[in-house]
Amino acid sequence: MIRPSLVLFMVSFCLAIATAQTDTTASLTFSGYGEVYYQYDFGKTDDHERPGFLYNHKRHNEVNINLAFAKAAYASQKTRANLALMVGNYAQYNLAAEPTWTQFVFEANAGVKLSKKQNIWLDAGIMPSHIGFESAIGADCWTLTRSLVAENSPYFGTGAKLSFLNKKENLTVAALVLNGWQRTHRPDGYQKPAVGLQLNYKPSYQLTLNYSNFIGSDKPDSFGTTRFYHNFYSIWDGGKGWGVIAGCDIGSDESYGTWLAPTLILRRSFDEKWRLAGRAEYFHDPEEALISVNTEHGFRTWGYSLNLDCSITDKALLRVEARQLQSKDAVFPKEGGLVEGNFAVVAALCMRL
Repeated sequence: MIRPSLVLFMVSFCLAIATAQTDTTASLTFSGYGEVYYQYDFGKTDDHERPGFLYNHKRHNEVNINLAFAKAAYASQKTRANLALMVGNYAQYNLAAEPTWTQFVFEANAGVKLSKKQNIWLDAGIMPSHIGFESAIGADCWTLTRSLVAENSPYFGTGAKLSFLNKKENLTVAALVLNGWQRTHRPDGYQKPAVGLQLNYKPSYQLTLNYSNFIGSDKPDSFGTTRFYHNFYSIWDGGKGWGVIAGCDIGSDESYGTWLAPTLILRRSFDEKWRLAGRAEYFHDPEEALISVNTEHGFRTWGYSLNLDCSITDKALLRVEARQLQSKDAVFPKEGGLVEGNFAVVAALCMRL
């Protein structure tokens, strides 16, 4: 069955494109992205799957597609719209609980500019998340795999966003009303709205400071619980040379508990072709409020990774990463059992079109 929301978006997208004939500033562009990878998990699981709290680069000992999408983007002075359709592990696992038709939609949003003098926009639809410094597009991230906190926080949001960008283009303020915690539709029995806020400030071209939050729930109203989530990060990127990302997420679910997840990434660019990045991270969820592993100490896991990038061309990126995860309890599958540690090596080729 075709959902009314999809029909409404398609009509809006087509109307926006039609106005291009009367707007000399309008443009319609097409792009694409693909990421093919091979991963070897030394846990050697029989079902070829990585642990359940990971949603990208999910398959062991096989060549697979993590994410591939084709995108159309329309932009003019007063309106804009994006539509991207996808396939791959990210779509298969991250949207497994969503309606079938949305599992192929990476982006579907349209927006209108509300002010002639100020850069104020109202956008609605399926949009990239306002939370975190990582996205599902691997080539945009400093590391090949996603951090534990990125895998367990929203990659996208469905709803409406009111955003403001100042004239210096170094301050962004956004307020959002969402269907829920990474939801394309509201779960049964869930009527309360979810809201979010983002403050993104760039005091210089090298430094970015960000605060984002989420207030809502991921459970029916009968549970009587509210989720409060705070995301802090800073990015210092000197271009050629060194770069640092430092982030810390704090979340709580009433009646379920609180979790904490700091992440630190250090990157070294040797030239325009070669880059090296190391990551240290920790996910502290002793009450299993977010990640359920059914152990004595809950989910308390350290992570370390090292990856090397080679830019073959300006549109092709070859990446190799080694990653170690170490938990307080046995949570990682290995040869029919569970162990405290997990080590994996993955290689990926990212292509932009």
